[in-house]
Amino acid sequence: MQKSNWIYACKTADMPHNGGVCVQYGTEQIALYYFTHRKEWYATQNLCPHKKQMALSRGILGSQQGEPKVACPFHKKTFSLKNGECLNDENCSAIKTYPVKVHEGNVFIDIASLLTPNPSTYPAYEQQ
Repeated sequence: MQKSNWIYACKTADMPHNGGVCVQYGTEQIALYYFTHRKEWYATQNLCPHKKQMALSRGILGSQQGEPKVACPFHKKTFSLKNGECLNDENCSAIKTYPVKVHEGNVFIDIASLLTPNPSTYPAYEQQ
């Protein structure tokens, strides 16, 4: 039996329309978005990799050729809400994304990727 990795985030009524909020899980900040006119939910890391600011939950939601995206409110780097890819700078790192589900007016985020270390996210150390 697989252990559930879904955490409760908030009630649907607590979410701003076409906006985001920050959900704290341990030391991790997760940006949760409700794309109202598309009736779609997304979650990503809250940290913008461009200038390392916890800002994406306050980002501007939009679409680029049908792809839902969020723009950092400070530097306008845009990221796909589906796969985290940076859409306007090939040198900018992708962001983490998390599955979201809604059940009986409650919003849940799957944090399985937080619980499984990803070797590509380990900090680089200089060899001496």
